Amino acid sequence: MTVKADPTAQAALLELQAQDAILAQLQHRRNTLPEIARITELEAQIKDVDGTRIELDTQVSDLTREQKKADTEVEMVKTRRTRDEERLNSGAVSNPKDLASLQHELVALERRISTLEDAELEIMEKLEEAQTGLAVVQGDLDSLKADRDEQVAARDAAIEVLDQQAADTQAERGTSAAGIPVDLITLYDKVRGQYGVGAAALRARRCEGCRLEINGADLRELAAAPEDEVLRCPECSRILIRTPESGL
Repeated sequence: MTVKADPTAQAALLELQAQDAILAQLQHRRNTLPEIARITELEAQIKDVDGTRIELDTQVSDLTREQKKADTEVEMVKTRRTRDEERLNSGAVSNPKDLASLQHELVALERRISTLEDAELEIMEKLEEAQTGLAVVQGDLDSLKADRDEQVAARDAAIEVLDQQAADTQAERGTSAAGIPVDLITLYDKVRGQYGVGAAALRARRCEGCRLEINGADLRELAAAPEDEVLRCPECSRILIRTPESGL
C-alpha cells in the first residue's frame, strides 16, 4: 500500500530517525556500562569469599566450644588432684594400701592433666589460626563490598545522567513526531522495528540506510514518483527521504 505525505513531513522522519538512533545508543550505553560488568564480577567474588568466611566462622565456633570443653575437663581433673593432695597432706589416709593407691592416682592425674593441656594447646593453636584466617577473609570481604558499593553508586549516577538524556531526547522526539501523519509514523515504526533504521536519506543515488547505490532503472522509477509519495529503498525497503543531493 502506497503511503502519501507532505515532503516536509517526510523530511521530518530523518530528524525522528536521528533521535531514535540517539535513544538506542543511550539504551545500549545504559545496558553496557562498565560498572555493571564489574558489579557482577564483584558479586561473584563476594559470594565465594563469603562462603570461605562462613566455613572459617563455623571452625571458630566449633573450636571455641572444644576449647571450653577442654578447659572444663582440665579444671575437673585439677580439682580432683587438689582434693587428693589435700587428703594426702592431711594425714587422713594412714593405711599403706590406701596411701599407695592415692599416690598412684595422683600420678595418673598428673599424666591426664598433661595430656589434656597438650590437647587444649593444640585446640588453641587451631583456634588462633582460624581466627586469624577469619579476620583476613572478613577484611577481604569488607573491601570487596566497599568496592561493590562504590561501583553501584557510579552505575546509578551514570544511569541517572543517561536517563535524563533519554528523557530530553524523548521529549524532542515527541515534538518532531507531532507534525508527522499517523499513517507515516506507523509505517516508520514498522520498518524501524524490522531493520533498526526506519528512514534514510537518498544522497548521490545511494541509500544511507543500507549504503547501497541504487541502479539506474530504480532511480528513474523513484524520480517519476510524485513528491508526496513515500518512497522505499528497492534494496533494503527502508523509507527513502529525498534530498537536494539525491541524484534523481
